[in-house]
Amino acid sequence: MVHESAKRTVTKAVIPAAGLGTRFLPATKAMPKEMLPVVDKPAIQYVVEEAAAAGMHDVLIITGRNKGNLSNHFDGVPELELSLERKGDDERLERVQEASELADVHFLRQGQPLGLGHAVGRAHMHVGDDSFAVLLGDDLIDVRDPLLTRMIDVHDARQATVVALMEVPPEAIHLYGCAAVEATDEADVVRVTQLVEKPSAAEAPSNLAVIGRYVLRPEIFGQLERLEPGRGGEYQLTDALNALADGGGEAPVYGVIFRGRRYDTGDRADWIKANLLLGVDHEELGPELRSWVIGFADRLRAADRD
Repeated sequence: MVHESAKRTVTKAVIPAAGLGTRFLPATKAMPKEMLPVVDKPAIQYVVEEAAAAGMHDVLIITGRNKGNLSNHFDGVPELELSLERKGDDERLERVQEASELADVHFLRQGQPLGLGHAVGRAHMHVGDDSFAVLLGDDLIDVRDPLLTRMIDVHDARQATVVALMEVPPEAIHLYGCAAVEATDEADVVRVTQLVEKPSAAEAPSNLAVIGRYVLRPEIFGQLERLEPGRGGEYQLTDALNALADGGGEAPVYGVIFRGRRYDTGDRADWIKANLLLGVDHEELGPELRSWVIGFADRLRAADRD
């Protein structure tokens, strides 16, 4: 532990959003996957809201080609706002203005799709020599189960890089990066000793999967600069984190074990599930959707019996 005066305050967030979204084609042929709606907001807005709720009002989104809709979404739309104001539609006006008032949102082109490590490295000039958070848009964290604030607390207390971990069934660990860990004096905090990318169930050192939230110290940039390209010519953030976990930096790597609600929007089936799971809890749509889901489940069960 370090003295209170040595603590950092994490005020900047980086959201990599340069992926092509090929799993959602043809829906993403002309629209970024981050703009796919989850209930009544694009997925990217949930992520920016999460960053803002954790005290990060300076948000850098790393984009690529054909991502202009992202910047448009976080801009004001005076003609639409004026139209809604004249109609007296205050509720929709508030929803439209909400996205542009969440945070100071900046955009930077990745240039070439060379992997998550490359995208994070592009943020160096923006975040400077401060710690910062990275949020991946495929993972939506339920607002009722805060994760980032806990990760920042651990970062501040231990002055270390922090990754988010979640227990998954052994048969699913091959879909994730997996962490080898040691226990600490806190039940939800572990020290990460190694990260293994997408291991088989037999090779996995634990059932703790790395999910898309990181609080990184600026020393990550030195590791990223030294990386050699991996599979597909891409630079992997996992490799840089592994170097830190192996003692290559000034501080170790810790993991916060998250046991709250997480919605994976990384593929089509999980995106549909996320819409249903969030939809049934929606203040306005929830009652109708819950009734419909129960009736639909009854019809499916009846069909299975026939």
